[in-house]
Amino acid sequence: MKRLTALAAVCMLALTSQAVAAPARPGIDFNATLQPIDGFGFSMAFQRADLLHGARGLSPAKQREVLDLLLSQDKGAGLSILRLGIGSSTDTVYDHMPTILPADPGGPDATPKYVWDGWDGGQVWLAKEAKAYGVKRFYADAWSAPAFMKTNGSENNGGELLPEWRQAYANYLIQYAKFYRQEGIGITDLGFTNEPDWTATYASMRFTPQQAVDFLKVLGPTVRRSGLKTELVCCDAAGWDRQGAYTEAIEADPAADKAVRTVTGHRYSGPTQLPQPTDKRVWMSEWSPDGSTWDEHWDDGSGYDGFTIAADIQNTLTVGNASAYVYWTGASLGATRGLIQLANPGDDYRVSKRYWALAAFSRFIRPGAVRVPVTDTAPALRVTAFRNTDGSRVIEILNTAATESSAEFSLHGGHDRHPDGYVTDETHSITPADIVSTHGTTLTATLAPRALTTIVLD
Repeated sequence: MKRLTALAAVCMLALTSQAVAAPARPGIDFNATLQPIDGFGFSMAFQRADLLHGARGLSPAKQREVLDLLLSQDKGAGLSILRLGIGSSTDTVYDHMPTILPADPGGPDATPKYVWDGWDGGQVWLAKEAKAYGVKRFYADAWSAPAFMKTNGSENNGGELLPEWRQAYANYLIQYAKFYRQEGIGITDLGFTNEPDWTATYASMRFTPQQAVDFLKVLGPTVRRSGLKTELVCCDAAGWDRQGAYTEAIEADPAADKAVRTVTGHRYSGPTQLPQPTDKRVWMSEWSPDGSTWDEHWDDGSGYDGFTIAADIQNTLTVGNASAYVYWTGASLGATRGLIQLANPGDDYRVSKRYWALAAFSRFIRPGAVRVPVTDTAPALRVTAFRNTDGSRVIEILNTAATESSAEFSLHGGHDRHPDGYVTDETHSITPADIVSTHGTTLTATLAPRALTTIVLD
């Protein structure tokens, strides 16, 4: 009897050990809320919008196809944020952005003679098209002040804003937004600096964190007096890590803190490794991977393929807690790192897998969505999940393994009999696939190797 009792105890201990060692099933809690999602976006600054309009031969028919790819939720990516470039050039040469104040009025207190052509390098036309597709976020950002407002007397090669021109520069930015309002476009998000931590040979202007704070104390009240329904963003530092110093400086100053609605940062200095030190909304407001050739592949190991973009979006939304992901440029020429390559010249275009990586997120995760918690996923899987305002739920799974796998998830907050699955990889582009099923609150998915799987639960 004692031997049987001892044996039973050993068996119970073994069963208990196995139960403890068994991995937990990954869980997705659609009832919980992490950060809100403002959207996914792109820019066509530096006269890229003019290219899309046909400056190098793109026909109206092809133009509409590219617009659909970028802006239509049914036919394309449904991108919902358009980033506009506030120009500082006194010419209209391609790759420059013309300024609305080409001549020094005679000093910071003199009356400025603004010039407005209603075109703005094609950006006005593109903004109107975007609005017709349903875009509501128009984010205007300045790379540099006009040359005469700066210490180096040039729009290029850095230089700083002269302190005596702060109010005039603030007025200049407001006037740009008013010109857009005149065209029927409301600038919802306004930035006064792009990569203030880096000197570029093209349009650029340096701000230290303290200088950014000092200017915000001028720009904030100017916006409030203007009557515009726009909010300020800051500071679009070239590195996500370097943006932290600007964010901390804003948070530490009550006036600057009051002026800024959204913290913005780029990530050219490396992948996002931590969230910004703020409770404000945070946007990853510009990035594209390096590369010297046009690349259409999904997973070629180059670092500027589609897989790279999908992984970066996942990382930026989870580690960086970003509320928006704005890719650098939608379409451009030659060895572009853009999403789409336009013929130069000609009536044609090509689409990269970078585009499809971004579209797999932006088409299904809509403005106003929230990210929700995901727990206990396998090491090879990168998983994010979202709840849209219409009640639909989206799961994005990036399988980093070179083999197919099957995964089960416990769903909290509803279950569905017929979820939709889509695959994006070298041969698929948000392609519907019969790869997912549900039983009660358990979802099972078959995950292709080195692929992005998108699951939509209505």
